[in-house]
Amino acid sequence: MKQITVTDLQQLSEQAANSPRLRANRNLHPELSEPVQRLAIAMEPGTYVRPHRHPHTFELLTSLSGRFLVLHFDDNGYVTQRVVLGEEYKVLETDAGTWHAVLSMDKGGVIFEVKHGGYQPVTEQDSAPWAPAENEPGAAELMEWYAQAQVGKGFTR
Repeated sequence: MKQITVTDLQQLSEQAANSPRLRANRNLHPELSEPVQRLAIAMEPGTYVRPHRHPHTFELLTSLSGRFLVLHFDDNGYVTQRVVLGEEYKVLETDAGTWHAVLSMDKGGVIFEVKHGGYQPVTEQDSAPWAPAENEPGAAELMEWYAQAQVGKGFTR
């Protein structure tokens, strides 16, 4: 039996808080080649998730602890959906090919993700061209914008 305990979540959050990217994950799938990827991801506020898409798979998310803002975008970077997981919304499935980003809203937040495998890193062509890469100028401003972004609005530098 595979399981994730409350203690596991706390330890994962501590790892994320001490990580330069403010993230840590625990896979339930034993190999990266597994056809179904299942993992808990601790994400501290301040971790940057560049808008991206997964052309080959849906992505199912649920909050195990904390709140997460999930934004969906059109091809031009305008918000098409805005959901806060961990409040009214408990599970969200993003369709394959949909641009999306996640913002951790609470310390100790852990999100659980399920998607088709094997593991495929996000390529540059599946990273939003209208958003800065991690550690590039503008990434912090984009995260600030995420928190207030509304449907129909786009990010401008």
